[in-house]
Amino acid sequence: MNNLEAILKLKTIDVANKLLGHFLVSKYDNKLLIGKIVETEAYLYNDPACHSYNNRTKRNSMMYAQAGTSYVYFTYGMHYCFNVVTADVGVGEAVLIRALEPIAGIEQMQFNRSKTKLIDLCSGPAKLTQSLNITLNDNGINLLDKDSPIHLRYNNDLINDVDIIQTQRIGISKAKDMPYRFYIKDNIFVSKK
Repeated sequence: MNNLEAILKLKTIDVANKLLGHFLVSKYDNKLLIGKIVETEAYLYNDPACHSYNNRTKRNSMMYAQAGTSYVYFTYGMHYCFNVVTADVGVGEAVLIRALEPIAGIEQMQFNRSKTKLIDLCSGPAKLTQSLNITLNDNGINLLDKDSPIHLRYNNDLINDVDIIQTQRIGISKAKDMPYRFYIKDNIFVSKK
């Protein structure tokens, strides 16, 4: 696999695995805020925990877009979660980015989160959206366009033999036994081991 477009053509479960180690980039206030993806979860159209499970709504409509589109939603009345749309147009699948390892723009992330410890910046879905200033305004963005305010960046230095853990998803009430969560083993920025 040598580029993100090729990764996004895979099945959603494989996309969740293969996005690990690549970068999420946010352009904020003339600064680049960059995090390495270290934890993901896959959500499939036939999955009771997936927003598209009970058909298309105004809230989840972006899940049905082209693979590589951002799907951002508001949850618990206070947080945003960031997803990468996967699968074919009209299917309704995505990968939730659960955690990032801060790489660049760390001072701005610290300001955005009002936290100074690196471990507190992006080690959870709501933390990373706050650190990278991701909001509903970022819903529906082409993440493969490097000129987009938020985009994915391929990691040319990614080592193929990184240990990946596949386990059950967390923080959900339905289909929580499905092994659709992936994270980089021993990475301290993972939200929960």
